[in-house]
Amino acid sequence: MELRHLRYFVAVAEERHFGRAAQRLHMAQPPLSQQIRQLEAELGLTLLTRTTRRVDLTPAGAAYLERAREILGAVDAAAHEAASIASGRRGRLLIGCVGSATYSLLPTLARTLRTELPEVEFGFRGEMLSPDQAAALADGTLDLGLLRPLPDSAGLAITHLRQEDLLVAMPKDHRFAARRQVRVTDLDGEGLVIHAGSGRSAMNAMIQHLFDEAGIGTHIAHEVAETSTLVTFVAAGLGVAIVPEPTAALAVPNVVYVPLSGTPGVELVAATRAGDESPLLTRALAILAALSNN
Repeated sequence: MELRHLRYFVAVAEERHFGRAAQRLHMAQPPLSQQIRQLEAELGLTLLTRTTRRVDLTPAGAAYLERAREILGAVDAAAHEAASIASGRRGRLLIGCVGSATYSLLPTLARTLRTELPEVEFGFRGEMLSPDQAAALADGTLDLGLLRPLPDSAGLAITHLRQEDLLVAMPKDHRFAARRQVRVTDLDGEGLVIHAGSGRSAMNAMIQHLFDEAGIGTHIAHEVAETSTLVTFVAAGLGVAIVPEPTAALAVPNVVYVPLSGTPGVELVAATRAGDESPLLTRALAILAALSNN
């Protein structure tokens, strides 16, 4: 038995007429009649009763029609699902974000992805440090990461998204709060609230490098895991923090943001597993690139 036999049978059963069913199927009537007889012979059942004017279903035929419709519907649904996956319009995508992108880019990205790819199941993980995202990409926990460049990107495909200026987050009563900008050397001796180090944060490594280049030491007051906690500590007067510009979207009371001059800023990139060229991931990256350029 082949699927065409089911399609032939359903057409005859619904039309109750071989001639009309043959027209619907774009075939001649004699071959259609022959195919139905072959189906009945294979099943060892009479599915249809035939007269010169009409075709009726036997009780067995009525039951078989119901199942045949279910089977053909499932086959059509499978074909649609496969086509959707092949075109990148269906599937599952897990996305991670560093802290500052969590508050600026992620909300817009999530809305856009759900609008443009409604059949895709998305999962989002915010406030992930860059090394943690790289590890999650490697073990398959994430499919796409929005992170800061890492010294070791082996196994990852990197796409530049944008360059972000650096700001100094400080309490509103800080002596530099009214300035239009500050330099790294101005922060000599300041207690820093910083993302956890020991290779766990790209921002931590970058800030250490900035201070080393300026010839001053870092005085770390507190290390934290999340950007929201970092800004909250600044609001509490526990230190100042160097953050990417989008962090200012966290409008925490008692915190002001002053541009940090003399630095190139920090890069935001998209990272995927090297060699992963799934259609869905390609579509998501295109949407992400368009949003980053706006």
